[in-house]
Amino acid sequence: MNIGIIGLGLMGGSLGLALKKFPNKYHIIGYDHNKKHQKEAILLNLVDEIYEKFEDIKKCEVIFLTIPVDAIINTINKLQDIPKNRTIIDFGSSKSKISNSIPKNIRELVVTAHPMTGTEKFGPTASIDGLYKDKIMVVCDREKSGELQLNKAIKIFNDIRAKIIFMGADEHDRHAAFISHMPHAVSYAIANSVMKQEDSTNIIALAGGGFRSMSRIAKSSPNMWEDIFRQNRENLLEAIEAFNQELKICKKMIEDKDWKSLHQWMLEANTLHNILN
Repeated sequence: MNIGIIGLGLMGGSLGLALKKFPNKYHIIGYDHNKKHQKEAILLNLVDEIYEKFEDIKKCEVIFLTIPVDAIINTINKLQDIPKNRTIIDFGSSKSKISNSIPKNIRELVVTAHPMTGTEKFGPTASIDGLYKDKIMVVCDREKSGELQLNKAIKIFNDIRAKIIFMGADEHDRHAAFISHMPHAVSYAIANSVMKQEDSTNIIALAGGGFRSMSRIAKSSPNMWEDIFRQNRENLLEAIEAFNQELKICKKMIEDKDWKSLHQWMLEANTLHNILN
């Protein structure tokens, strides 16, 4: 089966690595408008070959879109002339706008998915072997996908050993706003607040593990996350407001020297890790 991957960064490159473990089952073809990424993908053995022309990728039986969310919408519109036995799978981090913008004539050809994994790094060199193993793969609005396309997607997701769950796109976006998108906004805010108060010498000397952990995802690509914030704007604003309310509660307890209530507030936050562990 010829698998086309449009976008050879962290997600696309890691997908190529995962699928190349099945050389008798999949032939991996990469496409990226960045010539440097094309060369790196070949040198790093992320794909079997590169297609230079976008039209050629339409020949692939399955086409993955591992590109920024706005680019996913634009690219799907350019794929309207593909045969009806093809499958398009997008890995966008926001789903509702993507799902609703797919042209009706090819809607059943598309499986909208979101792998809940990744790092703050980007580009082919960021690719990780085993990135998808045991990670959640959210498949959204499955009733809008054709049976052939959904079955192909599920088989591939099983091969890369992802854990599949099904969810509506609107539901996904609200949850993602709280669990993924808002924490990115907070990380950017932490980085900017420190940069505006401290010089680089103090940051290097005093920044411990806590600050590094909290600010790590502020290294994520602004190009990608600007698009995500735009597409999931309403849910993200709700999540940021919820976060602001908790921060105000914390600030008020400190102002009032209400250490007992502050301690209880912290204990309540500790229970999150009972769920995660």
